[in-house]
Amino acid sequence: MVDVTEKHMTVREATAHGRVVMQSRTLELIRDHSLAKGDVLAVARVAGVMAAKRTSELIPLCHGLPVSFVEIEFSLDESTASLEILARVRVEARTGVEMEALTAVAVAGLTIYDMCKSVDRGMRITDVRLTLKSGGKSGSYEAL
Repeated sequence: MVDVTEKHMTVREATAHGRVVMQSRTLELIRDHSLAKGDVLAVARVAGVMAAKRTSELIPLCHGLPVSFVEIEFSLDESTASLEILARVRVEARTGVEMEALTAVAVAGLTIYDMCKSVDRGMRITDVRLTLKSGGKSGSYEAL
């Protein structure tokens, strides 16, 4: 684990995105709240928040951070039969919060898969990536 003792406490924020590609019918079932396991997006949102808060328990050598804000948003894209996941995480700490945002997206995607696998085992979780980072000594990053 990297020693961050000498780093300054600053507000740090990270945004990550990902996508779950599925059959058109699966997307319709999600949209219409018609899956047997319940409201897919509500459960995936809670799972993403929980994952962000517990990232250091899942990723070796990742610092435990006092997460102060997590937001999970979903966008359904019927033209590509996919669901976009966005996670925004904020903290005041000595190290960045990128891993928390990425973990939130990944776990939200896995939750969507779990809740829909009875109707669509061919779903793909894709494009999990950091899209924005701010705060800290290294400054800001924005994906092109």
